[in-house]
Amino acid sequence: MRPKIEMVKEEILSNNWYVLKKMTFNYQKRDGSWETQAREAYDRGNGAVILLYNRDMQTVILTRQFRMPTYLNGNETGILIEACAGLLDKDSPEECIRRETEEETGYRVSNIHKVGEAYMSPGSVTEILYFFVAEYTPHMHTGLGGGVEKEQEEIEVLELPFNQALQKVENGEIRDAKTIMLLQYAQLHGLLPSISKPQHILIAGPYRSNTGDDKALIEANMRLMNETALRVYEMGHMPVLGEWYALPLMETAGSRRIGDEIFERMFHPSSVRLLSHCDAVLRIGGPSKGADEMVSTAEANGKRVYRALDEIPVLA
Repeated sequence: MRPKIEMVKEEILSNNWYVLKKMTFNYQKRDGSWETQAREAYDRGNGAVILLYNRDMQTVILTRQFRMPTYLNGNETGILIEACAGLLDKDSPEECIRRETEEETGYRVSNIHKVGEAYMSPGSVTEILYFFVAEYTPHMHTGLGGGVEKEQEEIEVLELPFNQALQKVENGEIRDAKTIMLLQYAQLHGLLPSISKPQHILIAGPYRSNTGDDKALIEANMRLMNETALRVYEMGHMPVLGEWYALPLMETAGSRRIGDEIFERMFHPSSVRLLSHCDAVLRIGGPSKGADEMVSTAEANGKRVYRALDEIPVLA
């Protein structure tokens, strides 16, 4: 049933950043009687929001920035994790979200898909928010993102495993409504189908790095990688270390000490060769040029990169 409204008075209370109005009106109730009401409405225009996702890497792109209203209402840091969003100004929702995506995240996307629209705070704010999703790939990355400096934006771009983003919703690290809605949309509509078969995961961590070739320190590094591999195995996947291949091969080839000609010829190249047969890399431990190269090579080839055990889906 369409209510009957008679506008009585419209007052502008503030026109500083956007427009805050006080509306006085007569409202006819369901029993036919009329009453005079007054409400304040904040008009900041309409907006658009987008979730970028990558099926192969099982990741999403989000942002992190300071939000003063949350700081005033219980958010101790004022920092909020959000999906990329912006106001339409004079653009269409599609034009707006393409612009905002490149400005905030550094990705230039074209194949965007509208999934809905919603009033986000209808008791006081006039805004309608248009919701979009789009797949992204590394080659779409055109810049650093981070927002527009003249608009006083300081935005950190986050690339998160989808499962980790969902966990952040559950544990309260993500508390932004539009972001929660888009993540749940992606989950409900299977945009990033969960991994249901075991992955072959290369454990990448330091072997010689920062050990001075001290035998005890190298053994400690190997112990950490082996223990991590066991945990990955118990999660239902098949772990592998480059060292499992390289060390016996080098010994058979005649290597007698760390860093000799055979070691240098076989140790790291065997891991590079092994990576082509793996689905993902798990980066652990401290600094390691070789492990970092495994990560960058995996990312360049569209393989998943995990940086913590809790990012890996449990199958067993």
